[in-house]
Amino acid sequence: MSDLNPYAKFLDGRPLDAILGESVGAIASLLKAIGSVNASTPPAPGKWSAAEIVSHLADCEIVFAFRLRQTLAEDNHIVQPFDQDRWAATSGYHDIGAAQALETFSAVRNWNLQLIRRVLPAAANRPLTHPERGAMTFQTIVETMAGHDLNHLGQLARIAAAPAPAKA
Repeated sequence: MSDLNPYAKFLDGRPLDAILGESVGAIASLLKAIGSVNASTPPAPGKWSAAEIVSHLADCEIVFAFRLRQTLAEDNHIVQPFDQDRWAATSGYHDIGAAQALETFSAVRNWNLQLIRRVLPAAANRPLTHPERGAMTFQTIVETMAGHDLNHLGQLARIAAAPAPAKA
């Protein structure tokens, strides 16, 4: 696994823009399989529910949007890391519905994908620094986005495949 992209192991050889472009539909299909009632139920103690995973994806897409644009606009931009668990707790992921989170993710993803398709491959080597991971490029951000999607799609698929919780 790359220190620059902790999600590299999830990449499957498909073009990155194809992965990024298919994520919204894949998430929607998995949420349908999970069902709206079960979407807010964590699969295990201490694990995020499907709705919380999609809220996380929406927040991360906003973060990626900023990082992509800062990398293009500023020379040698230094990104700001964030604590995903603190964001989840302070943003109230448990109170956000999966549909609302998916709507946000979809809108920001479409905006980001338009940018990525416009600027790649010319901007692929634009440098930036992640304080925890080191020097990287615009391309590394895009690779991280795609691997991050695939990681969480796998989590959602496991939730969808699990037996529904017993009714009390």
